[in-house]
Amino acid sequence: MIDPNTPDRHIFAFDLTEHEIRRRTEVLAALGDTWNPIEVMEGEAEAQRLLYSGLDAEQQATYDMLVAAGVLPPSGQA
Repeated sequence: MIDPNTPDRHIFAFDLTEHEIRRRTEVLAALGDTWNPIEVMEGEAEAQRLLYSGLDAEQQATYDMLVAAGVLPPSGQA
C-alpha cells in the first residue's frame, strides 16, 4: 500500500475561475446583442407544447404515465 504522505505524492490545485469568466464572456460576445433569452425560452416552451399536441389515445396514455413518473414535466412547465 502506498502511503499518501510520502514525498513522491504531489497535490495539484487549479483555479479555473479566470478561465470560466473568460469563457462566459466569449459565449455572450458570440451570442451578440440581438440574443433574447426570454424569446428563446418561450420558443422552447412552444416547441414542447407542439411536440406533445395531437397525440392519439395510446400516445396520450404513455405521455401521462411519463409525466406521473416524473420523466417529463407536466404540460406548460417545460
